[in-house]
Amino acid sequence: MAVSDDEVRATYASLVDTVNKARHAYYVADSPVLSDAEYDKLYHRLLEIEAQYPQLVTADSPSRAVGGEASKAFAPVPHPTRMYSLEDVFSFDELTGWFNKTSQALAKESVGAPEWLTEVKIDGLAVNLLYRNGVLERAATRGDGVTGEDVTHNVKTIACIPHKLTGEGYPDVLEVRGEVFIASQDFRSLNEAMVASGKAPFANPRNAAAGSLRQKDASVTASRPLSMFVHGVGEMSGLNIESQSEIYGLLSGWGLPVSPYTELLPDVEAVLSFIREYGERRHELIHEIDGIVVKVNSFKAQEALGYTSRVPRWAVAYKYPPEEVHTKLLDIRVDVGRTGRVTPYAVMEPVFVSGSTVERATLHNQDVVKAKGVLIGDTVVLRKAGDVVPEIVAPVVGLRDGSEKPFVMPSTCPSCGAELAPAKVGDVDLRCSNPKSCPAQLMARLHYAGSRAALDIEALGVETARALVTAPPGVRPVLDSEAGLFDVTLDDLKRSKKLDGGNYFFTKPTASYPEGKPSKTALNLMREIEKAKAQPLWRVLVALSIRHVGATAARALVSEFKTMDSIRAATREELAAVEGIGSTIADSIISWFSVGWHVEIVERWAKAGVQMEEAESADTPKTLAGLTIVPTGSFVNFTRDSIKETIVKHGGKASSSVSKRTTYLLAGANAGSKLEKAETLGVPVLTEEAFLTMLNGS
Repeated sequence: MAVSDDEVRATYASLVDTVNKARHAYYVADSPVLSDAEYDKLYHRLLEIEAQYPQLVTADSPSRAVGGEASKAFAPVPHPTRMYSLEDVFSFDELTGWFNKTSQALAKESVGAPEWLTEVKIDGLAVNLLYRNGVLERAATRGDGVTGEDVTHNVKTIACIPHKLTGEGYPDVLEVRGEVFIASQDFRSLNEAMVASGKAPFANPRNAAAGSLRQKDASVTASRPLSMFVHGVGEMSGLNIESQSEIYGLLSGWGLPVSPYTELLPDVEAVLSFIREYGERRHELIHEIDGIVVKVNSFKAQEALGYTSRVPRWAVAYKYPPEEVHTKLLDIRVDVGRTGRVTPYAVMEPVFVSGSTVERATLHNQDVVKAKGVLIGDTVVLRKAGDVVPEIVAPVVGLRDGSEKPFVMPSTCPSCGAELAPAKVGDVDLRCSNPKSCPAQLMARLHYAGSRAALDIEALGVETARALVTAPPGVRPVLDSEAGLFDVTLDDLKRSKKLDGGNYFFTKPTASYPEGKPSKTALNLMREIEKAKAQPLWRVLVALSIRHVGATAARALVSEFKTMDSIRAATREELAAVEGIGSTIADSIISWFSVGWHVEIVERWAKAGVQMEEAESADTPKTLAGLTIVPTGSFVNFTRDSIKETIVKHGGKASSSVSKRTTYLLAGANAGSKLEKAETLGVPVLTEEAFLTMLNGS
């Protein structure tokens, strides 16, 4: 269906208005109202219309703008040379098209085959530093590219920015461009501090950096963990250099912070490989990135290519898919976990982010809900950066219409109706006071007992656990305690009734099978329950859901005490003396075994044939006896659990933390901080190959 000129004109006008408002909110107010994904979509639609209908382009079009206008809160500063934006591309096809166009243009200019300076695109705030005779005279934000904001006093509080250049050979006037940012770890710490003090956290590192730099009080800026990497120059009187890469070496020599994530690459394929690599590594870096910048390295080639009204023709920014989106917060509900902890969670309009569709996110506890400042009905910022767990960062306050309402934490358990209260005075978390009989807690404990971390009963998933513990009114569930898990029979599963009257474990009755046939799930469950009886003692200990007793603590306890009875009989002092246990875990174990229905679980499991002693294998040589080994990283021949099991099986202790008492650090690929700590403490480091040799007694 054809679209009229009036409709196109109206659409274009609406886009210009929406995008300009979003630019102001992002660049000036440091309070974005659109996610990056939404903004990019609207902006590219605007460019498409302008390309098709150039007569519609207005003077206030965002396509003619660079950054945002300078704030009136700071003195305006004219830049000696203009600061440009970068052209964005969002796919390898678009990027390859840019490469081809740029290479063809350079071929016509006869300047030789280009080299590509390739670097990460920092998610920060563009800043211009002006040095005169080596002394920092002025610092300004980019603003509209021609005029920025004077933030000199604030920039001087950033520790990594030198007030005076070092070395020699710098020009009398030097204009340095770069990005002010907050490192990822510093951002997390800053937001934790904001939440702890009852303030709403920052939406993202970029807005945190921008807001911190634009403080009227420089002491506030000084209190924020700001950093900077420089990536280019403007005015550089008397400096005779030929390439972008050359200037980076000079800037570093003068004491300016240069990004470590920069490479000079020969061709398109090398650039694409760089993009793929950093796409996989992006959350390992010092700071957040939102893309990769590619520049023609030669200044002669840059000059030949020139500029458009807003972007250099010799540079481009490849943007990664967004990891931060906006969505509607429809409701806040609560979950009851296996320890009785009641956790608020967000129910949202489904939204695609970081490779999956998300419609739920934890909100941890009522204090976090309050600190984030989110209301039911808010448009919220949702992030899944560096983690598979989605997180609501903050509300988009500017989009509220007054219909939003606050979340009220319930006073009773939504599963069993018991009172909710802190476990002890001062606890933030509320817990259900009915641990034994609460269906939600029992379901969560059963699911956990069947998890890979515990008994590894694959058929005991969430839905199976729910079917075992729930039933219509007046019908007894299959299990009212995990004590009966290993006593369950197929006949027991016959009485499982869903709320609609069906049976989760049996098919519908037929003439041939009046009671129905056991489902595949039922048969797998019975088989795997029987198999789980032979699981090692440490897994049984984990399956009991004793607070703070995970796989590492369980292995340490079993290695020391050998039997469940010995662990039960151990004193607080004996438990605490075990490496990796300590007083908190010791108290938790003592407390758990003091509860009668907990003891019943252990006794009924033992009676059913569950392993309650550490099985000694005469066939396995104790080649690691007396050794404490900390495995870290990923391995070729072992999973994370199997490497620890192997250490224990061969007589060693598998620990999770490096200390002076560690005999060896077993380092696989991507060993991380534990390797650094081991090297600092002088702990010997084993490769996987050396470990295998040691296992064999060689």
